[in-house]
Amino acid sequence: MDATLLQAETELLMESINYTWILIATFLIFFMHAGFAMLEAGQVRSKNVANQLTKNLLTWSVGVTVFFLIGVGVEGVVAGSGFTPGFQSDATGWMDWLYGAVFAMTAATIVSGAVAGRAKLRAYVTYTFLLAAVIYPVVTGLTWAGGYIETITGTPFADFAGGMIVHGMGGIAGLTAAWVLGPRMDRYNSDGTANVIPGHSLTFAVLGTLILAFGWYGFNVGTSAIIDMENGVFLGDQLGRVAMTTTIAMACGAMGAGLVAWLKTGKVDTLYVANGLLAGLVGITAVPDTTAWWGAFVVGGLAGAQLPLVFEFVEQYLKIDDVCAVFPVHGSAGILGTLLFPFVAAPGVVDSVANAFVAQLTGVVLISAWTIATTAAIWYAFKAAGQARVSAAHERDGLDVSEHGVDTYPEFGQPDIATDGGSADEVIRTDGGEPNDGQIKMVTAIVRPDRLGQIKTALAGVGAPSLTVTNVSGRGSQPAKKGQWRGEEYTVDLHQKVKIECVVADIPAQEVVDAIRGAAETGEPGDGKIFVMPVDDAMQVRTGKTGPDAV
Repeated sequence: MDATLLQAETELLMESINYTWILIATFLIFFMHAGFAMLEAGQVRSKNVANQLTKNLLTWSVGVTVFFLIGVGVEGVVAGSGFTPGFQSDATGWMDWLYGAVFAMTAATIVSGAVAGRAKLRAYVTYTFLLAAVIYPVVTGLTWAGGYIETITGTPFADFAGGMIVHGMGGIAGLTAAWVLGPRMDRYNSDGTANVIPGHSLTFAVLGTLILAFGWYGFNVGTSAIIDMENGVFLGDQLGRVAMTTTIAMACGAMGAGLVAWLKTGKVDTLYVANGLLAGLVGITAVPDTTAWWGAFVVGGLAGAQLPLVFEFVEQYLKIDDVCAVFPVHGSAGILGTLLFPFVAAPGVVDSVANAFVAQLTGVVLISAWTIATTAAIWYAFKAAGQARVSAAHERDGLDVSEHGVDTYPEFGQPDIATDGGSADEVIRTDGGEPNDGQIKMVTAIVRPDRLGQIKTALAGVGAPSLTVTNVSGRGSQPAKKGQWRGEEYTVDLHQKVKIECVVADIPAQEVVDAIRGAAETGEPGDGKIFVMPVDDAMQVRTGKTGPDAV
């Protein structure tokens, strides 16, 4: 067989394997948007969940098309290869475009978590358009595509999978946008002290974290090709190192953040552990292919440890309301990992620690300056036009209703009373007697929500199954509870209760009181109270009956 033909078939096979690998990594990175959606939705209040989910959907939808039509062309112009939009490419070029697009959209979606709860949707979408069209393509044109930092410093800028180019840039953009927008209402008091605003679902936040961690293998390991096309060599050493350092840094990030949170508050904060896991991943993303095994422990541990400290600095001293902690997770962790490159590199990787550090520092400064300048200019323009932030009334009501006209949880807070076995088919007794001295009585009880099922059963047992239940909150003898959100403690002195109202005429009110008390009592403060009040009159809507007959 002709040797040229054999060589061509081998090259085709290697190219096919590499592009298949690229597409698999691309799909993994795309799946990270599910993680971002869950993570961010979990960290906002229930009235803003739909808005956060919509922003994630539109980040991808708007950003990926803009990157196809404009962004890749701008990147080419900056890199010196000319403006070539995605639609002028070929089949393999489209795979390259899609691979670049998922990185670009990761940078874009990071911003949404920082401006949650107060940014107008139109402003955010417009910013996403500009980020995908210009801001991010200029960064990649200066670095991955153009290599200008090596021209300036004489040493290449090391960022293997986007620790600074993607995550650092996204975290800095988010912090800048949040700074221009200002904090959410009630986030800070007049004396400058911060109020804690917990997110609505820690479960969502942790599950989103784990989905992101899974997708990160596409981000880091997927960045490494399987086969060196030029030499026809399997890149097993690089793949193994990237997989190892990514995993170790991830684990150490979670432990580092949890340890610092414990030292600060005496408790291992769940959200800090989750955010620290991500910070460890961000920290290693710039250097997973060159870091020594022990360096992965250093990078991940430091990236996680800095998280509570940087978040506190941003919140307490800069007074910036970074809702989802995008800067300490993506910004400062990305910067840290990028700058640590020459200090944690495996033997033989770095010739001069000083020269390599200068190149890394130059890249960090250049990307930071460009990102801050452009992001601040865009959001200040929105602010000047009155289009950056929703109105105070809309912010109070929640962005789900004001921006989308939906309620994410239409039954949120309603008691689950359909299947607790408390209903009864007994007919209310009408023995013609004169209980309650012939009067109508209303028995009102404020009790623990978890006792509702037992109370319904007890009321049915005394022949009084008709009742009205309302979710309420209040305080009495029950001690206040302490809560914690991202390492900060807050007090909850309004406890969740249910108010049960039962109006009776032919059933002695005392029997109803005794039934409720017997079912509601736990012996602990907070069991509640029962009130009995006279009712002047009553009318049954269907029949028009009045007085005791209506009841």
